[in-house]
Amino acid sequence: MMNISKPVLTFTIALVAGFIGAWVFVSFFHAPHPEAFASLPYSDTDGYRVNLEEPVQRMIRDMPVSFVEASENSTESVVFIKNFSGTDPRRYSMFDFFFGGGPSQRVSTGSGVIISQDGYIITNNHVIDRAETIEVVHKKRTYPAKLIGTDKNTDIAVLKIEAQNLAQIQLGTSKDLKIGEWVLAVGNPFNLTSTVTAGIVSAKERQINILGGDFPLESFIQTDAPINPGNSGGALVDVEGRLVGINTAILSRTGSYTGYGFAVPVDIAMKIANDLIEYGEVQKAIPGIDAVEITPELAEEMKLESLDGVIITHIVRGGAAEKAGLQKNDVLLRIGQQRITGKGSFEEVLSYYYPGDKVQVTYQRNGKTQNADLALQNLEGGSGILKREFYSSNLLGARLEAVNTIERDRLGISHGVKITGMTRGFLRDLGLRDGFILTQVNKEPATGPKEIGQFLEAFSGRLLLEGVSPNGQPFMQSYNIR
Repeated sequence: MMNISKPVLTFTIALVAGFIGAWVFVSFFHAPHPEAFASLPYSDTDGYRVNLEEPVQRMIRDMPVSFVEASENSTESVVFIKNFSGTDPRRYSMFDFFFGGGPSQRVSTGSGVIISQDGYIITNNHVIDRAETIEVVHKKRTYPAKLIGTDKNTDIAVLKIEAQNLAQIQLGTSKDLKIGEWVLAVGNPFNLTSTVTAGIVSAKERQINILGGDFPLESFIQTDAPINPGNSGGALVDVEGRLVGINTAILSRTGSYTGYGFAVPVDIAMKIANDLIEYGEVQKAIPGIDAVEITPELAEEMKLESLDGVIITHIVRGGAAEKAGLQKNDVLLRIGQQRITGKGSFEEVLSYYYPGDKVQVTYQRNGKTQNADLALQNLEGGSGILKREFYSSNLLGARLEAVNTIERDRLGISHGVKITGMTRGFLRDLGLRDGFILTQVNKEPATGPKEIGQFLEAFSGRLLLEGVSPNGQPFMQSYNIR
């Protein structure tokens, strides 16, 4: 066995280490700049050149140099919104004042996006929910805002301020948005105005079951661009600063951003906004069905080969689907030329149509693919423009509206007046809440929102209310009103 002295061994190790270090230095620090890869033949036998040339060039081509242009094109179109509530004395009784429960102003905040030069602003419904007064702050100026309309089904609301030549945001499209694209979230988190964060589109057509309304429409864009409280109603824009979504929600146990943000696609949001501006009501196209996502368990039970599409679980009597010959357990695969991948895409595709539109649907029944023509209807079963009948009352602390045909069919009732938009007031004191439907008031049919509202505002004596609770259960309650 050869004996090697410690100094010789140390020198040998140092020499080998030096050669390795030199090779690493030359290999990495003297490698050609990625831009130089374009001049190299793809068949070059140098390993790293062959493996890195295409992806590096693609990264350089696709990645924006910076987000400066997108920020400049969008920040001036995003506003700060203040929601003031709790100041209307008509919503309080003398007992509230006596026990210290009188008016105490509450202020909540959010964001909004300017969609016209003359002052129309789109935001989230939950940003302005229960507001008594609304203010919009833009470029350090404060404007009183008028509420044009809201839609709980998509969590969209439209405001109007009296101003001209505002910075109207440029519209993009969410239909062509690709998973992996860069996007920016622009808003006012934690009251920090004009904040911009960047991320990518993580997924599309997400359903997270957070929306209210009779027909919640969830087909969210999911992004990892940081979104925090106050960003709600703000803009999700592409790398050119074009609006692609309205930031709406985060998934978080702490109330702060944890990696999951969700935005209403701009194509849906703008259709809703335009309807509210033009008609005061969303013109929802109804196919006359209820449908569910196809799970692996359902697919196995129904012997389906694919998880694409939705399964019809209910057919509305006299609705478009019944007239077209569709049946329960049919699997809906296409609406027009749009493939249905799940409940999210089903609801999104429908949101682009209007009552009266005719569309061909493709469905599967007992393994056989068939087509049918649907004449889409409005919420009352007709084909024309629908205006909702409602009555707002500060004294009652709610908005009353007529129950539509679809909901009457679902609940098995012939008429009713629904309580919505509830704040502090008479109806809440009675123990009622959002979603209650009154069918009888003192044994008389509840049919007209205005008539019922005015009757309750002026009534004293013994009051008997009958109807349906938000969970679909019948209720009957009597009160002594003084």
